[in-house]
Amino acid sequence: MTLPPLPDEAIVLGDPAGDWRQAVRAAGRALLASGAARAGYADEMIRMIDEHGPYVVIAPGLALAHARPDDQVVRTGLSVVTLASPVLFGHPYNDPVRVVLGLAVESVGGHLESIAGLANVFNDASVIPAVAAAGSADEVRRLLGASAS
Repeated sequence: MTLPPLPDEAIVLGDPAGDWRQAVRAAGRALLASGAARAGYADEMIRMIDEHGPYVVIAPGLALAHARPDDQVVRTGLSVVTLASPVLFGHPYNDPVRVVLGLAVESVGGHLESIAGLANVFNDASVIPAVAAAGSADEVRRLLGASAS
């Protein structure tokens, strides 16, 4: 299963986010920069976490921020943000987070395929710290098995 394209604009290394909201906003800015989402998508991702709690923290050190498909999504896309310092989302087991993925999907069913692809990648627990330590966009793509376009 392939992941959505991961252009350089969708990858941010060493973001200085001081809290989870700033980290999710960084993921939203990367989706915006890549052309996958509009500016309001980050607000929607934050609203989902405010409403439903830190369910987006899906593994130790890893958050998968996303929102429902709406007019803020231009096309299906993925962003990857590594954090200079870990942040807390409030998850009882998987905090602190060092890697935030932003996922934008065009249709309700579309997220299942993307999430399944991500699950396959992150079944290997060594991938999260490797992505957190990545020094280039090419290295992130290699670790995730993603292409730039």
